[in-house]
Amino acid sequence: MDIQTLDYVIIFLFFAIVLGIGIYVSKKSGKSSSEYFLSGRTMPWWLLGLSMVATTFSTDTPNLVTDLVRSNGVSANWGWWCFLLTGMLTVFVYAKLWRKSNVKTDLEFYELRYGGKPASFLRKFRAVYLGVLFNVITMSAVTLAAIKIGGVMLGLEPWVTVVAAGLITVVFSALGGFKGVVYSDFLLFFVAMAGAIGAAFYLVNLPEVGGIEAIMQNDNVKDKLSILPDFSDKKALITMLIIPLAVQWWSSWYPGGEPGGGGYIAQRMLAAKNENHAIGATFFFNIMHYALRPWPWILVALASLVIYPDVASISEAFPNVPADKLGHDLAYSAMLTKLPSGLLGIVLASLVAAYMSTISTQLNWGSSYMVFDFYKQQINPNATEKQMVAVGRLSTVVLMVLSAFLALAMQNAMGIFNLLLSFGAGTGLIFILRWFWWRINAWSEITAMFSSGILAILLETTSLRSFLFASETGLFPDWSELPFIMVVTSIIWLTATFMTQPESKEVLQDFYRRIQPGGPGWKKVVDEAKADNNDVSQGEGKWSVPSGLTAMLLGVVLIYTIMFATGHWIYGKTTSALILTGVALVSGILLVRVWNRMKDNIL
Repeated sequence: MDIQTLDYVIIFLFFAIVLGIGIYVSKKSGKSSSEYFLSGRTMPWWLLGLSMVATTFSTDTPNLVTDLVRSNGVSANWGWWCFLLTGMLTVFVYAKLWRKSNVKTDLEFYELRYGGKPASFLRKFRAVYLGVLFNVITMSAVTLAAIKIGGVMLGLEPWVTVVAAGLITVVFSALGGFKGVVYSDFLLFFVAMAGAIGAAFYLVNLPEVGGIEAIMQNDNVKDKLSILPDFSDKKALITMLIIPLAVQWWSSWYPGGEPGGGGYIAQRMLAAKNENHAIGATFFFNIMHYALRPWPWILVALASLVIYPDVASISEAFPNVPADKLGHDLAYSAMLTKLPSGLLGIVLASLVAAYMSTISTQLNWGSSYMVFDFYKQQINPNATEKQMVAVGRLSTVVLMVLSAFLALAMQNAMGIFNLLLSFGAGTGLIFILRWFWWRINAWSEITAMFSSGILAILLETTSLRSFLFASETGLFPDWSELPFIMVVTSIIWLTATFMTQPESKEVLQDFYRRIQPGGPGWKKVVDEAKADNNDVSQGEGKWSVPSGLTAMLLGVVLIYTIMFATGHWIYGKTTSALILTGVALVSGILLVRVWNRMKDNIL
């Protein structure tokens, strides 16, 4: 690959600016733990929204999308597009609740909602479970993508990529804290978008590709263009569309798509100036993340099928890539090697931006768990602000090292994605209901977490999967693994809920007084409080959740129709594109009206 001086100048200039941001904000970020992890809760919606988009603009995401498109067509993206429903629920129902809680991390919520030793255990355990295990796996998937990009585009050995990319990112993250992450995300967003769009436009119009019309007529591409799966293919319809939309979005916990909000999305909502800024940030993120951003990656994936129709052709073109790193996901990096100087520098900088944004966010978020939910809770309850910042910076480095070693042992991001979905299957319903049903207790979450994890491990490492889900001889259809885990896990946690004592009256009443969740699921608690002359309600406003659900559905229609319309405009299907654009406009107008009514009636 012919990288010119101009490309190197662009890349090094980008590095210098990002590191400069980290150094500039390091002094203020180190003043307190609140500054280091939440930037003093003063962030505006637009900056937090851009940060959310930049964070999920990861190096492994275009690789994942490429793998999905090349393997099963554009419609295979419903495996993650379905999480828009989760996102819209967070926007119009949960964003204001999270901001009202005023906790430092979403795990602090456990000792607000639950009480006693089970709540304390749950908070500490999930700090390690999510902050270390899940976080390291997620970062290693991102680093794996960087390894593949470095190998194909720059001819770098895996360890060289890991050291070079990881060292700069961990220094920047440890210095700047959350403010450094968010400020740099503003730059990273525009660099990443420019690189993705520029690459897609150039590569689709390569002479050997021939433009969008030629792509659509290519025999390798024709059957992969549809945004919806083939309705005559029952298995494809169930696995690619029905299960994601009917089950997966609410039942599975996945980083960035947590039912009820959570993780680094919650961290940004908690850092917002107020509830309205938290809502605005999450809404902007969902529009950009689902409606517009996937199409540049999809176009490159489709173009790659013209030049590299299979994995063997990729291997032939890049013989130096290790066999254990070969896969359809490598086609994205392979296509980028065809970019001209200048644009190549911008794209490489955009990939670096995507990597740094995601990893720095994961590091700061995971470190916040280690500091607030483990170190201060378990090791040093009297820790000073200076000590907590120091532990935050140390844990940032440790998490980076762990993820780097794991990345060197990994092969494919698609398998990681599916494993994470299985681990979280069945837990999502708790995260949705715990705000609105008083009977859920700490044991509900503990049993759901362990049962889903154990089931996922058993199905991954034993012959149990073959016995239950083999296509011809299994007890159940081979597409039913995720629903199976969800159903079994739900039965287990519901049983545990009713076999254990509910949370104490004091804990439940304090939670209601602080959050004001409203609804019939809390009627018993509110009535008991009134009987004790302890009115926990604040104001007589109308319960906002029904309007929130209406807004959620309108938001889903708005964003999906924008996504569909964008695809149809690209495909040249003018009539259907116009119809979809019209539906998007109508749903947008209705959404504004519903949201204006909600603001007047929110409790």
